[in-house]
Amino acid sequence: MAKEGILRVYRTKSEAKASYDMISGAYDYFAEPFESKFSNRALDMLNIKKGETVLEIGFGTGHCMERIATEIGTNGKAFGIDISSGMLKITKRRLARKNLEKRVKLTCGDATHLPYKKRTFDAVFMSFTLELFDTPEIPIVLKEIKRVLKPNGRLCVVSMEKEGSDSWLIKLYEWFHKVLPNYVDCRPIYVKQSISDAGYSIKTKEKVSLLGLPGSIVVAKPRVR
Repeated sequence: MAKEGILRVYRTKSEAKASYDMISGAYDYFAEPFESKFSNRALDMLNIKKGETVLEIGFGTGHCMERIATEIGTNGKAFGIDISSGMLKITKRRLARKNLEKRVKLTCGDATHLPYKKRTFDAVFMSFTLELFDTPEIPIVLKEIKRVLKPNGRLCVVSMEKEGSDSWLIKLYEWFHKVLPNYVDCRPIYVKQSISDAGYSIKTKEKVSLLGLPGSIVVAKPRVR
């Protein structure tokens, strides 16, 4: 099972929201330089086309959403959902500066209950977000994504990786997660296995190194029965 050996996330949703609201103004100074290389590589692999309808889960301060809104063109539509109202405000300002706000609809909410109809999206994108959900919630989120994806739609996930990561650095990171769960909120997960177990066919997997910590970029499609 994909959940075996994955640490739990004990921070509540209200605590997570409060934390991200608090750091939203400073997020780009410490997280974006670390994440942007891998997020952009994942968007390359997702290969968004003009006219598509795309959802980003956990859009943060909006750097990837800006690129998504650009790549879909004037006939496409982008949607985003994030638990933090602070992040939503920053992303709205970013899109407005680029005159992209009319292409995007942002929502403050929880991806375990996506507020979208079945078969809405050509693509769903998650960058350093899936590993923030508690272990029992990961298959719920992936099931919700499968519900809102079109039958031939595609999912792209960037995440810290548990598989094959028995290094001292991972053990140290997981120790910090246990000791400081409100600050070290994410943790490595079995990315490919979790997605496959949730009913997807893996199309591409690329391993990456996140300052010495293992990560994966996975592109998948809903499995046809």
